[in-house]
Amino acid sequence: MRTYNVGILGATGAVGQKFIHLLQGHPWFKITELGASERSAGKSYKDAATWIEPIDLPEDIARKTIQPCRPEVMEDVDFVFSGLDSSVATEIEQEFAEAGVPVISNAKNFRQDETVPLLVPEVNGDHIELINQQKFTKDQSGFIVTNPNCVCIPLSMALAPLHREFGVSSIVMTTLQAISGGGYPGVPGMDITANVMPHIGGEEPKIGEEPLKILGTYGGGKVDFAKIPIESTATRVPTIEGHLLSVTASFEDKPKNADHVKEVISNWKSPLAELDLPSAPEQPLRVYEDPRFPQPRLHSYREGGMQVGIGRIREASVMDISMMILGHNTVRGAAGCSILNAELLAVKNYIK
Repeated sequence: MRTYNVGILGATGAVGQKFIHLLQGHPWFKITELGASERSAGKSYKDAATWIEPIDLPEDIARKTIQPCRPEVMEDVDFVFSGLDSSVATEIEQEFAEAGVPVISNAKNFRQDETVPLLVPEVNGDHIELINQQKFTKDQSGFIVTNPNCVCIPLSMALAPLHREFGVSSIVMTTLQAISGGGYPGVPGMDITANVMPHIGGEEPKIGEEPLKILGTYGGGKVDFAKIPIESTATRVPTIEGHLLSVTASFEDKPKNADHVKEVISNWKSPLAELDLPSAPEQPLRVYEDPRFPQPRLHSYREGGMQVGIGRIREASVMDISMMILGHNTVRGAAGCSILNAELLAVKNYIK
């Protein structure tokens, strides 16, 4: 695989920093441009950013000059990752796509666009063909691909083999979401310390919508959304990283028992297994038998934060099956999924 020159939009923010962290030593992708707001543009990265990642700020990144997020000044890139805030992402991402620069985005703005893939490679890799419906450039050299919300990624990954086997018919769930999901500096300490916040603004609508596109069927240039009502309650809890989901599901074809569900998940084979993608986990889904597992502090970083853990799979007295699902919210649920999306696009020749 050739080496690609990569830009990061929103590079000083929490997601932008996670991109920088995860791309260190990447065999295919080299960071050549860093973009941020006009107030940061022209500064060195070390002077503009408050570095919060648990590694030393790489020296080559520290010295780089931050550019405005405009395609005409970020010329030395084959594509860009976007960690932009949703308040500015629409216009900036569209400008890059129209300039012929592919955008691999973590922002929410284009997730429900009917021509934009909402991509989790292990679940709906075929949805990348939606790119052929985009009109940013005549030759599709510029396009946008998004990854889903940090809850919807582990939820969809855990449900995918079950939906194919049994047909998920409805979901009731509660999320226990880590404080890092709120960005930096995030939730005030006096609000979250020794406390649970029972509402996260804007989160529940995403949980109700995005999995339906991810689990939908692609054909004829469009996605036929899955028809699964999802009732969710999104809460913020005083953990740092790792979103834990308590999920109860009903199915069209009811599983025999909890062991049947465990068997289906454990026997599921990743469609990425033969592609040798650098960020793809060897075991994307792991079933835990110990009823104490998975736990955010113990299991979020399995396989570099790209594995989804599933435990406490049990028969439910209301609906059919209950389970706990864990995903690392800033790796699998954000920057890591975007990087995996870019790797898939590269091997499928969408990124030239």
